This record gives sequence, C-alpha cells and structure tokens, in this order.
Amino acid sequence: MKGRCEQEASLTGVLLKELRSSRGWSLDSAAAACGVSKAMLGQIERHESSPTVATLWKIVTGFDVPMTALLERRESGTTFGESKAAPRVKLSAPVREQSKPLFSYDPETGLEVFVIELESGQSSMSSAHREGVREHLIVVQGELEVFVSGLWQRIEAGSGLRFDADQPHGYRNMGDGVCVFHDIIHYQYSTALD
Repeated sequence: MKGRCEQEASLTGVLLKELRSSRGWSLDSAAAACGVSKAMLGQIERHESSPTVATLWKIVTGFDVPMTALLERRESGTTFGESKAAPRVKLSAPVREQSKPLFSYDPETGLEVFVIELESGQSSMSSAHREGVREHLIVVQGELEVFVSGLWQRIEAGSGLRFDADQPHGYRNMGDGVCVFHDIIHYQYSTALD
C-alpha cells in the first residue's frame, strides 16, 4: 500500500492530468501557460515528483484555477463546507511545509482556506500570482516572517497580515518551534472552476 505522501503526490498528478486533458492541452501547451517545464509537469502527472508550493502556484495560475483544484478531488454537485477529512499535503521534502485545505474553493465567495505548518528554520518563496489574488494570513502558533513589498515582516501568534499576492512573496519560520498559520486566499476574479 502506498504511503500518505505517495498517495497525495498521486492525487495531485491525477488532478493535473485531468485538468490538462479537460483543456485539450499538450504538455508543451501546459508548460508554456504555467512557466513550468514539460519534464516537471510529466513527472508530476506520472507521480514521480512532488511539486513545491511555488511550482503548484505556477501551475494553478497558468490554468487559472484555485490551489485546491490540484489538492482535492471535488465531486460534482457537492456543497462547499468544512473539509475535516482533507489530508495534509507534504508539498516538498526540503521545504518541510505541510498544507491542509480547511475550506475548498467556493465560487460564491472566491475563497479557499489552508492550515499551513512550517518547521523551524524553513522558508517558502512564491512567485507572483495572478492579478486580483489577495492573501490573508493569521498566525495560530509561533512566529511567521512574511516577505511582501520587498521587506520581511514579523507576525506573532494571534496577529495577521493581508496583502496583494500578485507580487513575489514568501514565508519563513525563524523561531524555535513549528509555526502554524491560516492562509485565506481570495480570488477577486472568476476562475475557470466557476
């Protein structure tokens, strides 16, 4: 039986292939739209590679879909709501970041919500998302440093930060323990899943 990380990588690969097929895109077309190499997309689809957060963002931006489109399978006709059974997704070994969708993308609100854990000393950088994407971060445990507008800003537990995510940005945990934060992503435009 596959381990949890292998199962999660497989699901992402399956969802990516389904999304690409639904558009009628070749790997070359998808690579051009996303800015991710054809080889990397193929490895993800074949479950040979687990993408980093930065790679996932490039893919969902290129396909114009929310992040949960590559992390969760949503049955047609299901209602949006609390996602208690959603697995934690270990997005890449070197980053040691785990992300769990708390609420899947809701086209009525344009929101999706994640719980993210970042281990001590780890960081994650992200390229600019599509114009109109805004992130709201709320630190639940530990301290988080956020790179936005060219500066690192420190956020303590119980505090938050809101910023336009159409710019390079990143997160790092320079504290001693695990940092846990909620990332509320607001798509202020219509996505392809609406």
